[in-house]
Amino acid sequence: MMEYLRGKNIRQFIHKNIIHSFEPLGDEMAHYLYVLQSVSLNLCERRMRTSMDPYSQEQRDLLQSLRQTAFESESEAPASSFSTERRRSLCAKEFRKLGFMNNSNPAEDLRRVPPGLLALDNMVYFSRHTSNAYSRFVLENSSREDKHECPFARSSIQLTLILCEILHIGEPCSETAQAFYPMFFGQDHFFEELFCICIQLVNKTWKEMRATQEDFDKVLQVVREQITRTLSLKPTSLELFKTRVNALNYSEILKLRQTERLHQEETLAVPVLELRERLKPELLGLVRQQRLLHLCEGTLFRKISSRRRQDKLWYCRLSPNHKVLHYGDVEEGVHSPPIESLLEKTVDGCEPPYLGSGDLGKRRGERALTAPLLATVPIADMKMVLVGKECPHTKEKSSGKQNKDVLELAFSIVYDMEEYCLNFVAPTRYEFCLWTDGLNVLLGKEMTSERTQTDLDVLLSMELKLRLLDLENISIPDAPPPIPKPPSNLNFCYDFSHAEHPAAALLHHDKLPPTHHSALHLLVPTASTGVLQSQWLLQGTRAWLCLCSPRTGTINTCGELTAVFLPKVWGRGCAKCDPGDPAPLLCSPETSLGVLCAVLLSPA
Repeated sequence: MMEYLRGKNIRQFIHKNIIHSFEPLGDEMAHYLYVLQSVSLNLCERRMRTSMDPYSQEQRDLLQSLRQTAFESESEAPASSFSTERRRSLCAKEFRKLGFMNNSNPAEDLRRVPPGLLALDNMVYFSRHTSNAYSRFVLENSSREDKHECPFARSSIQLTLILCEILHIGEPCSETAQAFYPMFFGQDHFFEELFCICIQLVNKTWKEMRATQEDFDKVLQVVREQITRTLSLKPTSLELFKTRVNALNYSEILKLRQTERLHQEETLAVPVLELRERLKPELLGLVRQQRLLHLCEGTLFRKISSRRRQDKLWYCRLSPNHKVLHYGDVEEGVHSPPIESLLEKTVDGCEPPYLGSGDLGKRRGERALTAPLLATVPIADMKMVLVGKECPHTKEKSSGKQNKDVLELAFSIVYDMEEYCLNFVAPTRYEFCLWTDGLNVLLGKEMTSERTQTDLDVLLSMELKLRLLDLENISIPDAPPPIPKPPSNLNFCYDFSHAEHPAAALLHHDKLPPTHHSALHLLVPTASTGVLQSQWLLQGTRAWLCLCSPRTGTINTCGELTAVFLPKVWGRGCAKCDPGDPAPLLCSPETSLGVLCAVLLSPA
């Protein structure tokens, strides 16, 4: 049937008049196209489930053609010029370069089903129809180290299996599916042509990942993801598929994985992003505080003489009040000298650190032969911070790797009206970032080092996870939930009005729930307001709700007030409590709203 359809050019008709039609495809037509695609691809199932027969001359010839196409120049020598053992050794070596794991008997690699002979068919198709790309693939990897070469045969076998799984070859058609690939109908040998594109993608991704043999499975997982993501875009032709899948390189895959991981963690939800922005200022403050604390601890720096010798040490630290930078020479083995020792340091005859190529204080643009030894630099006199090539002590002629390292770690402080420079070469990149950030904080500027963003991201991630701990596995909506409509009536609230007792708002015993018939609540208002509204019932307000049990004599509150019932007590502004009275009174401490009393009633 498929031969009949191929003879009638059905594929070209569908591609031109249905897929590229201006009319949208209906569900029924999409299902028919899916069925036709599945039936056509399932024609590969027989080869996919057939393992290689090492005794089949036809299959062995196909294997030999792979070797001869890749190593044609080496195979031109007549067979009679080599002994049998020499020919076997040469063939095994060439099959190993082709990427077969069993190079002495490569047929063993193709006995695995699936993909079986379908993998051999794809390799032969690739070698015959794109011979230049095939030769380039094999020769390029055979010239690499054994550890870094991408095995063509092994990759082809695994890639064929991946394509069979993605395209569902060998699976029965679904009765409702509509997922078809428009580019399928634009190519006669769709599966083989798709393989030719993807096997070159394997080699490209292998180089991008700088993979070794141990990374083989990881590379093929990335390739599977590249193919799946590109197919989901429904490209209309293989050329468009090739362009898009090559654009989806390894770095793009990593970015997509990171974005999806953040979405799964709800990190990119709109409320979480808003929370992140609210937390940033506070956490940036922590980073600034850490930078200043590091400057207060101080750091040892190496002096750099005119000969680029780093043999002597000097020490610099920020005062605890963040007003002054202290510095001075130190001896080997001293890590945190006290400030007093720095103040007593003097120039010892050698080139001080603040001269031309050193670390402290010459005037910019001039060659200072002498300079006063300034043991302190007031922060108020600081003008700016210079880094890299802008620093005066990096402008001297030098070459080589050492100069490059100095440029990456050099920074200077310009201070005083005379624009003296305090020049540094940080021992590590970490110290460079912390010192430049701390100096910018002292100048009231933003922290610009790469370490700032790293530290901020770590703190934000930790803080967000702590804040969202109670919302784990709960989907966070992008918009707040709607406010519910007000109730149809407010019968559940009691409105205390002026019509009631002039000195108190009384909640009558017959309005209470049955379980509360033993309690009566009396709230004495202040003289200024006269009456309290119903909001006094709410917990946390400045008025209190007391429940008194006649059996235990304990008054409990819904807020902050707790009192114990006493048989006889004089309350403030209340009558004398009488235990014989059916409604004895107990007064609680005064609040700003007045005196709160609880009245006990006898049970009904």
